[in-house]
Parts: sequence; structure tokens; C-alpha cells
Amino acid sequence: VRLIREHGVTTTFAAPAMLQMMLDEDTADPAAFRSMRKIAYGGAPISESLLVRCMEVFRCQFAQIYASTETASVAVCLPPAEHRPGSPVLRSAGLVCPGNELKIIDEEGAELEPGRIGQVCVRTPAAMLGYWNLPEASRQTLVDGWLLMGDAGYLDESGHLFLCDRINDTIIVAGQNIYPAEVEQQLAEHPAVADSAVVAVPHPQWGEAVHACVVPRRGARVTPRELLLFLRGRLADYKIPVAFQLVDELERNPAGKILRRAVREKLLATVARADDGRSADNPHSPDRNGVRHG
Repeated sequence: VRLIREHGVTTTFAAPAMLQMMLDEDTADPAAFRSMRKIAYGGAPISESLLVRCMEVFRCQFAQIYASTETASVAVCLPPAEHRPGSPVLRSAGLVCPGNELKIIDEEGAELEPGRIGQVCVRTPAAMLGYWNLPEASRQTLVDGWLLMGDAGYLDESGHLFLCDRINDTIIVAGQNIYPAEVEQQLAEHPAVADSAVVAVPHPQWGEAVHACVVPRRGARVTPRELLLFLRGRLADYKIPVAFQLVDELERNPAGKILRRAVREKLLATVARADDGRSADNPHSPDRNGVRHG
């Protein structure tokens, strides 16, 4: 925020987590960003509430881009003209860029019709030739000229791409697929939630269970029960986390993406310590970290 103001920055790219961090600064107000003309964002799903707040505070043009190192260029874009609060496409990544092609496939590689979730595939003349000295990885990623992006998503009738999450991050509870980003986007709507990460934890009956690590907004207080009640009616019951862990921060890489493996490992260690403590004391008492066990 200081650098934007001091240097009169006009254009930048930021991941959603970076935008959230900027808005949380004490000096973040429209006056601090008067030099900004356009912000491109991407790299992770963004909640509608965060995006609307960004538009209100930054007061500049926004463009969402969807790409990867393998595409070597922007593949899908939601341009500034489609950034209208309340628009049904505001939650989308946008439309495929000219010269590129886009499709959604199932696990067998068959193309899916609009509305059905599958793996996102992009065909672009700018695509990589392959991974250096990794022929098997290249064959798995490049299939008949298409790049398998590793993301789950769907197309609407107008061709807008809606992203769900990384394929490998999908949580499977009793055979039902749950995409962490969907749960995180709903948690982001709570006024006391600054950040969250939803991960899978092994469950003896269901295979996996949904757990949420939540960072409260500075100066705000929230309880696991409040979060549970907030999500009821917003998500199907099986998608609601069985436990909420209140934390000070989440593990992210330099690009702002959640390091789910690190979050999950830290959560498992915390839950294990809590379980040991209850076993030694009172098995029915809540632990000190705000975990609600289902």
C-alpha cells in the first residue's frame, strides 16, 4: 500500500490473498489507491464479497486472468466490462481468449456439457512443448494437443468458465465430492473471517472429513459454533466442516496460494494433541483451540 502511494503505481497483478492483505492495512482507503488504473488478479479462486470490496476501495478497473506456466499466455479472461456487482458471471474466470479453445472433460476424457463439473482443458498455440526430461509427466499433461490444467470447473451456457478447485484438492466424503474453494468462499462472506483454508482429514467411517482453519479478522471474535450456524443453508450439510480451527495465519507460498499440505499437517498435529489432552483429562471437554469435533 505504501509503495503504490509513494510511486504512483498504475497497474499491478495480485493473487486474491494479496488483495485481502492490502485491504486489511490501516492505511488502505480510496485515497491511497488514487493512482491505480487497473488490477489483474488470478492464481486462486476469489470470493464475490472480496472482489466487490476491492472494487469499492481501489476504484479502478479489474480483470481476472486464468493461465498457467504451461499455457505460456492468458487462456481465459474476465474483462473489466464484466465486473459488475450482482452479475452472475462475476464469480467466473471469464471467457476463453481469442485463438484458444476450452473444454471440460470427465475422468474418461469425454467432453462434458455445460453445467457439469470436470477437468478444465485448454488448447492454445502458445502451449509448452513438454516438461524438460519428464516424458511421462508431459504425456499426462499434454493429451491430443490439449493441456490438462489439473483444475475442476464447469462452463455455463454462455461459455463462462467457473472454477471449483484443484483436482487433487478435492475432498471425498462418503463418495461425495467437495471442493474446498466452495466452502472457503462461503466462509469469506462472514464479516469476522479474514482468511480460511479447508482441508481433508482421515475419517474411519466416511473416508475423509472436512476441516476448516479460520483466521479471524483483526479485532473480531468468532466461535466455531457461529461459523457452523452461518454455513447452514449456504452449503449442503455434507459440505459443512465437522470442525473449525481458529488460527493466527495460514501457510501460503510467495504467490499467495494456500499450501494445503502444510495446513493439513499442522492441523493434524493440533487435533492429535487436543485428542491426547481430552483423553488424559475429560473426553467430553472442548480443546483450547476452538475445535468442534463432529
